[in-house]
Amino acid sequence: MQQVLDGIRVVEVAQWWFVPAAGAVLADWGAEVVKVEHPETGDPMRGLISSGLVPGAGQVNFMVEQPNRGKRGIGIDLAKPQGLDLLYKLVATADVFLTSFLPAARRKLKIDADDIRKLNPRIIYARGHGQGARGPDAERGGYDAASFWCRGSICDALTPATADTPVMQRAAFGDSTGGLALAGGIAAALFRRERTGVGAVVDLSLLGTAMWLMAPDIIAGALSAGAMPRFTRADAPNPIVNSYRTKDGRWLFLNMLQPDRFWPDLCRRIGHPELIDDERFKDGMSRFMNRTDCVRRLDEIFAQRTLDEWRAALADAEGVWAPMQKASEIPADPQATANGYLLSVEHADGSSFPLVANPLQFDETPPSVTRAPDLGQHTEELLLELGLSWEDIAKYKEAGAIS
Repeated sequence: MQQVLDGIRVVEVAQWWFVPAAGAVLADWGAEVVKVEHPETGDPMRGLISSGLVPGAGQVNFMVEQPNRGKRGIGIDLAKPQGLDLLYKLVATADVFLTSFLPAARRKLKIDADDIRKLNPRIIYARGHGQGARGPDAERGGYDAASFWCRGSICDALTPATADTPVMQRAAFGDSTGGLALAGGIAAALFRRERTGVGAVVDLSLLGTAMWLMAPDIIAGALSAGAMPRFTRADAPNPIVNSYRTKDGRWLFLNMLQPDRFWPDLCRRIGHPELIDDERFKDGMSRFMNRTDCVRRLDEIFAQRTLDEWRAALADAEGVWAPMQKASEIPADPQATANGYLLSVEHADGSSFPLVANPLQFDETPPSVTRAPDLGQHTEELLLELGLSWEDIAKYKEAGAIS
């Protein structure tokens, strides 16, 4: 039973990945999500397939499909009075209004919180943005690479001091994180409304999301004007919380936070039980004091076998470890398969392609999803459901409010 939001209608006026990803999660959970786009230009994310940024995509515009799966699409020109009228008709039937538009655009289009809540006082008004709803940069736009990765200090934390250039994030990294959090906030607001009848304004920024992730570093800096300590691989305080290169040039990561508990088992599984009682490594303090030697010895050992050989040797290890997998390897990961973390979606031509499920499941059941709507795909269908006649729809088309 995945349809925990069955009966909830979401009207989404949002672009790119961040806020639409929240809509995709709500759709996974059973909400009806109506994506509103300009009838001609649409969400600018649609243009990435011809920009060279979506390599090897063929006919699958996956940068649109992933954050927009499971939605219905309607094309409305909100700049026209007739288009705004249609949006307001949708809003009157909705439980949630979801937007990524900047404050100036919301005011100009008359879709700000006061405008929408005046029409539907019980509605959940949810907005996602770059830097927060208050402060000197509240009116400025933001993408995750800027507001989340760079301004949120993640880039600085993950770029080695010896690097010539900053380490940059992967596509939609902060957007996906923020979208999941925004969906959770909307669900909480719906719960409060169920209990009290009171709607809410739900607000999430990419900067705030990054700060939540970077909380240890930020608090350490605030309290001591310093920073969380950084260590190189060679002097890791606990050598079995460290990365090691294998014979075939791959890497694995040991994440054994209780070193004295897991050291003996690890030594046996890597084929060197003599290290258990080695005076340099016999307990956590000894390994800390001799950490450079310990890391060097483990480097030598892990370099003797391939990653697949180490997978077999460590398969039943007591401590936690993981291979450093490539994204292209994830579809074959047995855990991803067993848990339904990768979904098969049917393309318009009858073929199928994969999308990643949101990580939350209800009643131990993965979601089932349909592909993202084509631009304005359900316009007439949705307007008929609102009670408009074909004659009404023709008039809106003549006015240029819809296509």
